[in-house]
Amino acid sequence: MTSPGDPFSTGGDQELGRLLDRFQQDVAAIEGLSGRMAAVKGRGEAAQGRVVAEATQTGALCGLTIDPRAMRLGSAELAAAVLEAAGNAARAAEREAGDLVAPFLAGTVLDGEDGGTRRS
Repeated sequence: MTSPGDPFSTGGDQELGRLLDRFQQDVAAIEGLSGRMAAVKGRGEAAQGRVVAEATQTGALCGLTIDPRAMRLGSAELAAAVLEAAGNAARAAEREAGDLVAPFLAGTVLDGEDGGTRRS
């Protein structure tokens, strides 16, 4: 009988022990993924690299560098370059986040390889 103080005791059941070990490995992997996802940043450029933006995986702008030479573009052109760089950065961050998550989705209904139609 399992003592109330040890909710993860397998009581000698090898299959249950194997499943519990796998579950604990999965939880550890997901916890690691969480930290890596929080650190994801994408980088994007525009105006021949004179405007550089950084964005988080949610698309939030978290950095912007404008080379002094870009100031010669004029306000409308500079604004367009900032938006272009920010969009490129957001897409880069989205790709990086997708690459991190892909191994966790492989073989599930969330796996984009089969259009999400696979059933287990």
